[in-house]
Amino acid sequence: MKALMPRIEIALSQIRHNARILSELYGQKGISLMGVSKATLGEPSIAKAMIQGGVKFIADSRLENIQKMKNAGILTQFILLRTAFSQAESVITNVDISLNTELETVTELSHYANVQNKLHQIIIMVELGDLREGILPCDLSQFVKKTLDLSNIKIIGIGCNLACYGGIKPDNQKMSELSQLANGIEKEFQINLEIISGGNSANYEWYESAQQVGRINNLRLGESILLGCETVNRKAIPGLYTSAFKLIAEVIESKEKPSLPFGEICQNAFGNVPTFLDRGIRRRVIIALGRQDILVSGLKPNKDLEILGSSSDHVVLDSNNYDLKVGSEVKFNLDYGALLSAMTSPFIKKQFIGCS
Repeated sequence: MKALMPRIEIALSQIRHNARILSELYGQKGISLMGVSKATLGEPSIAKAMIQGGVKFIADSRLENIQKMKNAGILTQFILLRTAFSQAESVITNVDISLNTELETVTELSHYANVQNKLHQIIIMVELGDLREGILPCDLSQFVKKTLDLSNIKIIGIGCNLACYGGIKPDNQKMSELSQLANGIEKEFQINLEIISGGNSANYEWYESAQQVGRINNLRLGESILLGCETVNRKAIPGLYTSAFKLIAEVIESKEKPSLPFGEICQNAFGNVPTFLDRGIRRRVIIALGRQDILVSGLKPNKDLEILGSSSDHVVLDSNNYDLKVGSEVKFNLDYGALLSAMTSPFIKKQFIGCS
C-alpha cells in the first residue's frame, strides 16, 4: 500500500507511557492530572491513551472536540477550559465541569442547568499575573458570593493559568498565593474546594523543587504528556518519550541551485521582503508541505537538513550534505505549535502506531 503523504505518525504507546509516568510522579504528592486534548483536535484514541495512563479528567477548550470524544465512547469527566456566553446551553449538555471567570456566563450556565435539571460544576480561575484569563484576587470573594446564590451551579475549585500568554513562571510564591486564596474562600463561605488546579506543563520545575505543594492537587497537562517536556525551558522530562509524533512529507523536487535568488527582490507571497546569504551552489529540496498545513517554524529536521523558507504549499530545505531523491520521505519532530497546526490540518493524514 502506498504511504499516505503528508502524514503524522502518532505513537499511542508512548503517549500512554508519558501519562503513566507523570500520573505516578505527580501522584506522589497528591496531585491528579487533567489530560489536555486540545492540541490533538480532541482525537479519541489519544484521549483514551491518556486515560489508560492514569489521568483523571480530559480537558479541552473546544466543545466540538469534547462532543467528538463523547461520541467515540470515551468515558471520563470532561472539563471545558474555555467557556463562552453564547455556548452555555451546549456546555450544560456536554460538559461535567467548566472553568469560568465571568458572572454573566455563570448566570447563563445556571439558567440552562435549571432548564435541563442538571447540577453543573465550575472551577473559578484566578488571575495571578499571566494576564490571560482570571478574576483578580481582590474580586474573588464577591464573585464566589454571587455565584453561590445561583441555582444548579456548584463551585468545586479554583485554579490559575501561568506561563501561557504572559510567560509568567509558576513558582512557590504563585502556588502559595493560590493555596491561601483557597483556604480563605473555604473559611469565609464554609465550602469545600475539591480541586485546586495550579497550572499546566510549566509547573514541572516548581513541583520538582517544592518541599510542600500546599493546597495544589491538580495540574492540566498537554505538552508534557504529548511531547515529553516541560514548558518553562522546553527541557525533556526524564523518563518520557519526546517523539510520540513524527511528521513525514514527500520530496517533490531535489536540485542543485544558487543559494542567492537572481533578479530584483520585492515582497514575497506573505508581504515580507526576504534577505538571503550567498552560500554558492547548494542542493535544495522541496517537500509537499506548506504554511497552509503546518507552523513551519515548529518543524525540527535532522542535522543534515536546514529549513530555508516556505510558501503556502512548499517548504524549501538545504540538503547539501544529504542526498534526497524525488519521492523519498523526510521526517520531522514537532514543537507544540507545529503539533497543534498539524493535527488541525485536513491535508495531513493521521496514522496511529503502537496501538496495543
